[in-house]
Amino acid sequence: MNDRYSSRTRLLQQSLDEHNISVAVIADPDSVSYFGGYWNYLGVEFGRPTLLVIPRDREPILLTPLMESEMCARMTWIGDIRPWSDGGDEWRLPLAELLAQWPSSSVGIETRTMPSLVAGYVKTLVQASDLVDIAPLISAQRMIKSSDEIEIMRQAGTVAVAMMEAARQTIAVGVPEFEVTLAAMAAGTRKAADYLREPDDRFISPIIQNIQILQSGTDTCMVHRRASTRRFERGDPVYLCFCGMVSFRGYKLGFDREFYVEEAQEHQIAVHQIAIAAQRAALAAIRPGMRCEEINAAAEAVYLDAGYSPGYRTGRSIGLSLLEAPEIKRGERMELRAGMTFAIDGGLTLPGQFGGRIGDSIVVTEDGFDYLTQYPAEIAILKST
Repeated sequence: MNDRYSSRTRLLQQSLDEHNISVAVIADPDSVSYFGGYWNYLGVEFGRPTLLVIPRDREPILLTPLMESEMCARMTWIGDIRPWSDGGDEWRLPLAELLAQWPSSSVGIETRTMPSLVAGYVKTLVQASDLVDIAPLISAQRMIKSSDEIEIMRQAGTVAVAMMEAARQTIAVGVPEFEVTLAAMAAGTRKAADYLREPDDRFISPIIQNIQILQSGTDTCMVHRRASTRRFERGDPVYLCFCGMVSFRGYKLGFDREFYVEEAQEHQIAVHQIAIAAQRAALAAIRPGMRCEEINAAAEAVYLDAGYSPGYRTGRSIGLSLLEAPEIKRGERMELRAGMTFAIDGGLTLPGQFGGRIGDSIVVTEDGFDYLTQYPAEIAILKST
């Protein structure tokens, strides 16, 4: 396990050396986890950042809150852990002491994802001309998933499917939306727990949480409304999205389905079928060498042929972060490669009336793709038993 994280760090150090960057300061929790094999649950949002400092020619250093240092030492492969305490200079002094070892040298940061609390202080220590955005280097490294990562994401897919099935079985006339979310969370947690073993997985929680994206009735035109106390009525469409909710061993997926309570109207089925067809067109185009924008264009052609304008991108890369690079959208010319993982969506909204959507997570293979979320894609009208 530790070899996985140390080898990733060595690859980054090679990239730093190739680009003549002396040291990297990493504050994005997902990147800290990717290289350090360590994460905490109360981080910079509580004023307590964990910082990973990676010199190009020395061993990495972790700066973490004192209260987290024992757990950090158990989790990470990194030997040099420097705890800091609340009050006074906190993490600032040890960071300043470290960066002082590389005066007038290039310092790499992830410009977009470095928290402003940390970025503001780094800019007082390093001249603007010496700061280099290493997000592209890290993004390129994280873009192609290893076989171990893909296996974890396949397990995350089974967690997501368990959640969807439990949600589907809960939907009925008179049931409030939040009950569906509770059922999904419980099913996902139990499925995740099936994969975890003591004592190796002591620091991995199976608990599925976050507020689910769920809408019903005419609110399905509001793409990201959360589950409420609204009770389902006969004829309601019910849209379920687990993006941002499914997280297993830190890896996130995208997964959407829509169901109908007892019956569905013809125009709803027609719109929903267009969304499904758009996703199928995108999936059919996926293979190494295809540009992201070409995949997006395949989906958009379905909407346009049906007389509708596309509403949003067709997909996004997934992994430890909810949004990774590249995206399946207009203007993204990066070519697909085996090992990339995406959430691929189809969606069409009639403002104020209805929205039909579908979404799955996939991994690009040598000759196409495999599903990470294996679940029926047909329109389902749920009947009472």
